[in-house]
Amino acid sequence: MIKVTLIGAGNVAQHLISTFLTATDIEIVQVYSRNPTTIIPEIDSKKIISNFSDLKEADVYIIAISDDAIASVSSQLPFENRLVVHTSGAAPLDSLNGKNRKGVFYPLQTFTKGKPVNFKVIPMCLETSIPEDYPILEKVATAISDNVHAINSHQRKALHVAAVFVNNFTNYLYQLGNEICIENHVPFDILKPLILETAEKLLTLSPKEAQTGPAKRNDVSTIEAHESFLSNENQSTIYKILTQSIQNHGKKL
Repeated sequence: MIKVTLIGAGNVAQHLISTFLTATDIEIVQVYSRNPTTIIPEIDSKKIISNFSDLKEADVYIIAISDDAIASVSSQLPFENRLVVHTSGAAPLDSLNGKNRKGVFYPLQTFTKGKPVNFKVIPMCLETSIPEDYPILEKVATAISDNVHAINSHQRKALHVAAVFVNNFTNYLYQLGNEICIENHVPFDILKPLILETAEKLLTLSPKEAQTGPAKRNDVSTIEAHESFLSNENQSTIYKILTQSIQNHGKKL
């Protein structure tokens, strides 16, 4: 049984709490929240603390807070030489205070408040400052996921940047598509089967193989017609940049 304490009670922490409670090899010792009135229905209220001085001994302390607060919070922990990890995809390992052993427990997924996720398929990216701590972190990860990877800080940064492209930027393009639909009085729902089909293709094809559309075909007349149609400067600029990038096969513009 691995004893885990969560430092933080926000979105990521809440999802971790929910999945840890279903794992037979994990015991949640405590949950720290800076708000003393925090209520977590699944957790005994006696385990929810708001003072670092009340922290009990655990095998792993998981800091699940905003990136900017990791250094400050880790420096306030009232103990030394224990395994303290953060859940950030972007924050370096060294953002954790050096008085404790350091690690990263990064679930590569987007989390929405109130929307359950299946942790079994979520990639868990792990890193520790000393090799002896890795098996501990791996045991925690494998208790909730079948998709566990040893990822160093440079690789994690690359994954985080790639995730911004495939998730955040892609969703922004959905927003632009939705705006175009609204402006022209057509329902965005009509595009959803196309969105799903494109995503499902990537289960069997590489993104390069799955690429279609007028830019890929170099269909100049269609591209020009689209550019003429787009009166919104932001939409038009993004359309031109992406079209040129596809035509250049992803080379720098």
